[in-house]
Amino acid sequence: MIDQVALLPAYLAAGTALAAFLADLVVPGRRGVVAGVTAAGAVATGVAAIAVGAGPHRQTFCAGPAACSYLADHRAAVIAALFAGLTLVVVGLSVPTQRLGEYYFLLGCAMTGGVVLGYAADLITLIVALETLTLPLYALIALRTTGIDSAVTFFVVSVVSTAVALLGAALLYAVTGAVHFGQVALALQRLGGHRPPLATAGVVLLLAGLSFKVAAVPFHAWAPTAYDGAPVPVAAYLSTASKLGGVVAILYVSINALGPGYDIVAPTLGTLAVLSMTVGNLVALRQDRMVRLLAWSSVAQAGYLLAPLAAQRVSNETVVASLAYTFFYVVLELTAFGAVIALRGADDGGAIADYQGAARRRPWPAGVLALALIGLAGLPPGLAGLFAKVVVVRALLGASTGWLALVVALNAVLGLAYYLRAAAPLFGPAPAARPAGRTPWPVAAALAGAALVAVVVGFAPQLVLAAAAR
Repeated sequence: MIDQVALLPAYLAAGTALAAFLADLVVPGRRGVVAGVTAAGAVATGVAAIAVGAGPHRQTFCAGPAACSYLADHRAAVIAALFAGLTLVVVGLSVPTQRLGEYYFLLGCAMTGGVVLGYAADLITLIVALETLTLPLYALIALRTTGIDSAVTFFVVSVVSTAVALLGAALLYAVTGAVHFGQVALALQRLGGHRPPLATAGVVLLLAGLSFKVAAVPFHAWAPTAYDGAPVPVAAYLSTASKLGGVVAILYVSINALGPGYDIVAPTLGTLAVLSMTVGNLVALRQDRMVRLLAWSSVAQAGYLLAPLAAQRVSNETVVASLAYTFFYVVLELTAFGAVIALRGADDGGAIADYQGAARRRPWPAGVLALALIGLAGLPPGLAGLFAKVVVVRALLGASTGWLALVVALNAVLGLAYYLRAAAPLFGPAPAARPAGRTPWPVAAALAGAALVAVVVGFAPQLVLAAAAR
């Protein structure tokens, strides 16, 4: 029997996309109405996810014990609500400039993929949900004329990465005869130390394909081009929702399905984490455009996101550290992009030099941008970013992976250089010829909401840690 209550958040997410499409047909050209419908659907999806998650665990589409494709537990509810919240904020950031109703339909489709991903409990559902999250982003990037090349690059690399992930899943199925996480784990446990080389290849290929979504090196080449070519609200969604989806997919696969094979998982993720942190930080030092700097910064942040999952001894603390860091990163990154939109508009983030003296002309959004950049660097008063890095380092030390904790600490110091370089011009002398401008109220509301969450979790990080631990 299908549990319809468990599926309610997914129904509402898909209904949001359909409602946005129909609203655009009924009132063409009324972007405020379409945006309002999308925002209302995102709120309804988040509320439904929290309500379902507050009750007992539910599961559906089951083929037997430990063989359910859809698991509605507390952690899945948090992930689904986070995707809904991201969509809501991006809708607010998009209202003043987006005139295409299809834009909000595509956002709804991407949210649907993210929501279902949080509830996925088998390899097929996980990969399909991840692709549903990613596919609309190709079209969203191409909405800007200069983003067509970026969309094509993103599409080509994504197709290759999906093929790699599917090949890895197929090899694992050939070895284990299962696709459900619990059954894959049981089959690998039975094999013990006698795993065939096919299993090792399957694990490595599956993780490599999923790492594309988090823009981990060497699967990162699409990120700077896509971010800089897309409309800034789309870049904001791409750098947060896509990253969140990739981390969730890697976490579910690594812990729930590949736990008995963690001797393969840990070195693979450790290599990706070290390469991402180091390459991302080094290349970010040379960037002179704000969005490209944030793009390379997100490549480096992917290393911090994956580092706890590369611990020598996986535990609940390392899982919580990865989820908590992901939440802190998503909030700060979204705040940074929101401030860029408030200062520069949604078409182009501009050069870092263009932000010279912004704090004198537009003190509120400039201050929020500075807070977000400093938080991503892990410095006070950006306490959310500081706690995030402390949680990761503490988890790695507790799991006897001190070498990786040292790499995280060294890269965090390296990252200070470009974050502070991007924040410093905000407080310099303002060019006299530049007008102050005004921030549209939907952008101001979305930015205020994101900044408020960043401040709250900075002073009360235990809220995030407790939600991730459930």
